[in-house]
Amino acid sequence: MLMPRLHCKLNCTAMALVVGLSMVAAAQTPPAPASNAPSSNASSSTASSSNDQSQDQSVETLKVNVEIVQLFFNVKDKHGALIPSLTKDNFDVFEDGKAQTIKYFKAESDLPLTLGILIDSSGSQQRVLDMEKEVGASFLENIIRPKDEAFVLSFDVDVDLLQDFTNSISRLRHALYEAKINTGGVGCSGGPIGPQGPIPCSSSGPRGTLLYDAVYLASHDVLSHEVGRKAMILLTDGEDQGSRLKIKDAIEAAQKADAICYVILIADRGFYGFGGFGYSGDTEMKKLTQETGGRVIDVGNKPDKLRKAFDEISNELRSQYNIGYTPTNTARDGSFRKVEIKSKPAEYKIQARSGYYATAKRED
Repeated sequence: MLMPRLHCKLNCTAMALVVGLSMVAAAQTPPAPASNAPSSNASSSTASSSNDQSQDQSVETLKVNVEIVQLFFNVKDKHGALIPSLTKDNFDVFEDGKAQTIKYFKAESDLPLTLGILIDSSGSQQRVLDMEKEVGASFLENIIRPKDEAFVLSFDVDVDLLQDFTNSISRLRHALYEAKINTGGVGCSGGPIGPQGPIPCSSSGPRGTLLYDAVYLASHDVLSHEVGRKAMILLTDGEDQGSRLKIKDAIEAAQKADAICYVILIADRGFYGFGGFGYSGDTEMKKLTQETGGRVIDVGNKPDKLRKAFDEISNELRSQYNIGYTPTNTARDGSFRKVEIKSKPAEYKIQARSGYYATAKRED
């Protein structure tokens, strides 16, 4: 994990970024029961709590003996409203087209959340950055609970970790307000290590918004070391300029870290000229969110829309279902496995990641 308060310049983090995510983030296990939970006597135990304990114990057994693919997802109706109170019988799971047996199911609203806020501080955000800070801080105050953790990262010509994991709202707010517009040039002294090895530092071409590099770094270097529910929220216009990695590398890193990506598309259309000419950031952001189980919310430069977007994301993160299954394909060959969750009734819309990488288990 990155050290607290470390400012992570991507042009000097070859030591921090390591090739090959060997961590089996995509096949994480559901949380085990808390060992320090208070015991209750038989007369005060309810049938419901007894069933929950039995389920948790069975999951613990599975966790010890096999690797479970864990999927967090939302269910919506045709109008986009969240559907609560569904059961395991409402779903079927398929991996590469083959039906899987659901071993674990639960509606998760209180499971600890690990959250990353990635804020675009490039020149194009000059007139909307203060709005992002104010509304983002309010969102963190509403969503972060004592057992949750969050970090704040800004990206422009560099990628800076402004605050490492903490549940302190004051520290997170301070970090957000530290983000400053940065359009200055930087030196070219070695690049990060990407999926195919060192990324060459180009001496030509602009470096203005290292969006893809930021998603890769947040996924690979921060979230891949965490377990449980993980999400990233990107506050950006979606335009990348100068990243040494590609959108496909960012998506792969997020999938391997098992991180849901939301993008709040904040664009000062005036920066791109009348009518937003030349603006096309939403295309790649839709790829990122669709593959990881999140979505893009376009708010333009309107504070009210931004607040609504944060409210929607908060509701989704607190209204997730969690399904776990043991893959029938036991090979850990590093290949990508396409996963599909189908609902009963079929008209419900499932918002989930598209699959996972069957990477080899790391030997500690």
